[in-house]
Formats: sequence, C-alpha cells, structure tokens
Amino acid sequence: MRQLLDQTLAAHGLCLADLGGLASVEHKRGEPGLLALAAQLNLPLNWWAPERLQAVGDRIGQTSELALRTTGTASVAEACALAQVEAITGRRANVRIGKHSSAQATVAVAGAEEQA
Repeated sequence: MRQLLDQTLAAHGLCLADLGGLASVEHKRGEPGLLALAAQLNLPLNWWAPERLQAVGDRIGQTSELALRTTGTASVAEACALAQVEAITGRRANVRIGKHSSAQATVAVAGAEEQA
C-alpha cells in the first residue's frame, strides 16, 4: 500500500507532505493495512459511508461494478479523496490524481478548488 502511494505521488510531482489525510469506505473500517499506514505517516484516517461517497459521484472519473456490489458505492478511492478534502477544507474538491491500483490497494488524490 505504501509503495503504491509513494509511486503515485512521485509520478505526479507530489510527496507525502502534500497529503492532509487518508480515507476509505466504511466497509473497510478496521483494515489493518490502512490503520498501519495512517499511523506510520501520522495522518488522520476517516471512513466514509457509501451515501456520502455517492454524493460526489458527479466528479468521479472511474467507477467499478465490483466496488458497487461489495461496498455500496461505485467509487471508493476517488470518492473518498473528494469527501476527505471537503471535510478538511470545507470547500468543494476535484480529483487531482485519478485512481491508481495495485493487487493490494487503490489510491487517488483530490484537492480543494481555489477560492475566487
């Protein structure tokens, strides 16, 4: 999981210091790998309900039928990134790095829209 995160950030000119937190769907609550990564990086980790993730569906680039069947939402990584940024900043967010996957994990990065 950490390797995928590091590779994804580096490929887009970002680093761990650019992250404000980690997030996943409520279905994954208690997932040891996520808990360990959040602790290792000293980042907050939030769990989002499928209903909250569906609310940002208009800004999702990639959806998954498998994710919908198993978690109740068609997007986990991108939707969680959006929900997390909006919770932290109080501003509307957009996906900055779309979903990247490995056999063990999926990551995406979102950022807040600039204020006018």
